[in-house]
Amino acid sequence: MWWGYLILGGLLVALGGYWLGRAHLARRLAREERQAGEIIAAAKEEAERLRQEALLSGQEELQRRREELEREVRRREEKLETLEARLLKREERLEEKSEQLERLEGSLKEELRQLGELAERGKRLLAEEQQSLERIAGLSREEAREELLHLLEAEAERSFAKWLERRRAQVEAEAEQEARKIIATAIQRYAAEEVEETTFSSVPLPSDDYKGRIIGREGRNIRTFEALTGVEVLVDDTPDTVVLSSFNPLRREMARMAMEKLIEDGRIHPAQIKKQVERAEQRLIEHIRELGQKAIFELGIDNIHPELVMLIGRLNYRLSYGQNQLRHSLEVAYLAGMLAAELGLDPKPAKRAGILHDIGKAVDHKVEGSHSLISADLARRYGEPESIVHAIAAHNGEVEPQTVLAILLQAADALSAARPGARQETFEAYIQRLQELEEICTSFPGVAEAYAIQAGREVRVIVKPEEVDDELAAKLSYDIARMVEQELDYPGEIKVNVIRETQFVQVAR
Repeated sequence: MWWGYLILGGLLVALGGYWLGRAHLARRLAREERQAGEIIAAAKEEAERLRQEALLSGQEELQRRREELEREVRRREEKLETLEARLLKREERLEEKSEQLERLEGSLKEELRQLGELAERGKRLLAEEQQSLERIAGLSREEAREELLHLLEAEAERSFAKWLERRRAQVEAEAEQEARKIIATAIQRYAAEEVEETTFSSVPLPSDDYKGRIIGREGRNIRTFEALTGVEVLVDDTPDTVVLSSFNPLRREMARMAMEKLIEDGRIHPAQIKKQVERAEQRLIEHIRELGQKAIFELGIDNIHPELVMLIGRLNYRLSYGQNQLRHSLEVAYLAGMLAAELGLDPKPAKRAGILHDIGKAVDHKVEGSHSLISADLARRYGEPESIVHAIAAHNGEVEPQTVLAILLQAADALSAARPGARQETFEAYIQRLQELEEICTSFPGVAEAYAIQAGREVRVIVKPEEVDDELAAKLSYDIARMVEQELDYPGEIKVNVIRETQFVQVAR
């Protein structure tokens, strides 16, 4: 009986445990459902937040692109306005030239009218003289006609010669005035400093103790340095300074770089000297390339062969009458470009020819020929246009200029070389050049005295008035100028001024 009670109690316990587990499971399911709902709500809030951020980011990106497009539109509008201004300026130039041509045409028509009136007057005079001669001299009609024709031809030739002379002088004056205006404008727009080059470089030392280390034991360090660089090292009494002397600026610069690195390192011995000299040579090559690239970048030139860039950089270490060749080439490029712009031409080919016109001076002396033809050959070899090659070959007059670009390059080169202080020469060479100039002038017959003035830029020739008349004086100035061009080597140009003067003196007592 009691077993029955036990079984019944066990069943009741089991049934109570079942219902308790089921209630716990229900509570757990409810809690998990609440957590799931909270997670879903948080996910929805996060999705909404992300959607809002995406919309905001898209609006910002759209605004940014709209601003970029507006800036691009404004930039293009400014570019169009600039082009329009240039076109208007060019139209104004064309209108001015058209007005000048119209004035010249009117002047020529007026002169032709005057010439026609002169011919009519000549005909009337011919008729009057014909009648007078027939009446007074008793000449026949045909004889009088021949005589009057000779007289009229002589008078017409004299009148026409005077008219041509007046016209030539007027045209030359107008052309000279316009040329002066263009050249003055170009020079005013470009003004460069001129610095005299030297044949030595000074390297500062931390102290005088370094002089002994540079010389080395029994002079081995200084001998090694001079042998590797080809530069003379001067160690004198100048405090804290050592001087590097050489007529080759390229070697002198390489030696300066190496010496500065040796002093900075502090270890000065033959092996270190050789190492620093080799490194300085590599740094100098890179520096030359940078100089060439900087020059063409400043001029706004592109598509130049790398070898030409290196030659342009090497011009920084070449001199002509003491003038740095790279600065001279840059100056010629700027002046040629400005002259071309003043004439309404494209300045880029002029700048290109200007920077390349003297690259022949950068090659080794073993290359034979004049620097103009060598420069032209190098330009042709590295793919420059034939117009540029011709301008380079003709810039010193060795080839007859056939284009406006060649003439502009000649003018720019002369302007750069003639700039005061641009080129230097020794006092002895300067005096000798002045003496030779005066001797050339006095070698002509009829010349009394000759004086070179303005540092040899002008020579005044005084002639004997009883031997040289006005027409011969004009021819004499031309002949002297041509002989000076053939016989003398000089920078810039020389003005030949022939003076013929007659004085009459009386004394009143």
